[in-house]
Amino acid sequence: MSLRVLTGITTSGTPHLGNYVGAIRPAIVASQIPDTDCFFFMADYHALIKCDDPARIERSRLEIAATWLAAGLDPERVTFYRQSDVPEVTELNWLLTCVTAKGQMNRAHAYKASMDANEAAGEDPDAGITMGLFCYPILMAADILLFNPHKVPVGRDQIQHIEMARDVAARFNHLFGQGSDLFVLPEAHIEEHVATLPGLDGRKMSKSYDNTIPLFEGGQKAMKDAIAKIVTNSLLPGDAKDPDNSHLVTIFEAFASKEQTQQFKDELRAGLGWGDAKKRLLDLIERDIAPMRERYNTLMTHPEEIEALLQAGAAKARATAAPLLKKVRESLGLRAMQAIATSTAKAEKKAALPLFKQFRLEDGLFYFNFSTADGRLLLQSTGFTQGKEAGQWIAKLKNEGVAAIEGNTSISLSEGVMATDISAALAVLLAE
Repeated sequence: MSLRVLTGITTSGTPHLGNYVGAIRPAIVASQIPDTDCFFFMADYHALIKCDDPARIERSRLEIAATWLAAGLDPERVTFYRQSDVPEVTELNWLLTCVTAKGQMNRAHAYKASMDANEAAGEDPDAGITMGLFCYPILMAADILLFNPHKVPVGRDQIQHIEMARDVAARFNHLFGQGSDLFVLPEAHIEEHVATLPGLDGRKMSKSYDNTIPLFEGGQKAMKDAIAKIVTNSLLPGDAKDPDNSHLVTIFEAFASKEQTQQFKDELRAGLGWGDAKKRLLDLIERDIAPMRERYNTLMTHPEEIEALLQAGAAKARATAAPLLKKVRESLGLRAMQAIATSTAKAEKKAALPLFKQFRLEDGLFYFNFSTADGRLLLQSTGFTQGKEAGQWIAKLKNEGVAAIEGNTSISLSEGVMATDISAALAVLLAE
């Protein structure tokens, strides 16, 4: 059985070099490992929580899809789709919502952070907080559980969401699995070796810090201009430099071999100027990015090609999702009506059987009798001092048949009843 891996791609903003090194490149490399079944989806429903600009949402979806495809994602090898093209996601989201405790959602980091920010500003704790933000972890659980992946690569800030998905899955399995697991409990996969690329000022590369290097946007010129702004010290060409304390070297290392990195460090120690070092960095990055940029520009001018690939990916995704969702629906009682009719018919058939009945009369003795399914009395016992004697006689009749009562005065047949009537009734009873 192959290992199934699922990765969500947030569709907000334009990808930069840090996104490529930290997320895109390692995910594409992982998708090429043999016996790995990879699902990559564009989380455009999630983007609606943070962005209310339709034009930006539309543009971002196009840019991100083009970026992943240009970077080498093979839609023939992986299942690449838009979240909003798979309606099973939102249906499962509701089914999971119905079994998820509100208290669990109260503990979600994003919700608590928003509440804390409101309280610090003197606002109502829930000011500006939508149900989209509050229920974000359930939608993420639906994204994951719908495809039952074994691993979900995430950053450390997303570990809680995977744990919540596991909790929801375990609860659902317990309540409705009937002894089997409908959902696999996914594992968060933290890739410790993946680099976090520093930005122009040495902090983590992030749009919120305005310190990014563009990946494709603006072409080679924009990348060159950004690299020229990387902060360095004031040492002149010819001065020895410390490569171990330079974030320019860290960026270089993300694209170079060990040998190239070592040579670059040695040249800096020998006095390589920062201007020449930045030119070396640009040439190194362009070696990898230039061919991708050409593919990206082609895709951006032909969005219909991307749309066709995403629609094909959605069909693949739904072929996996629909059978699981059918099982989930049925486990909740959302079944065809014929199942109820069949159960009723069986119950009626089971009720229409010959019957042994034990009872105690006012004389203090214990008795039993045997009747047909329609209530005709076949035989009646005399009184016994102990109830277990009546039970023993019933067991004897079931085991030995009419032979057990031949010549015995403890049991009398009703008027008109033949031994064959007793045998026939016992046969019907014992057949069940």
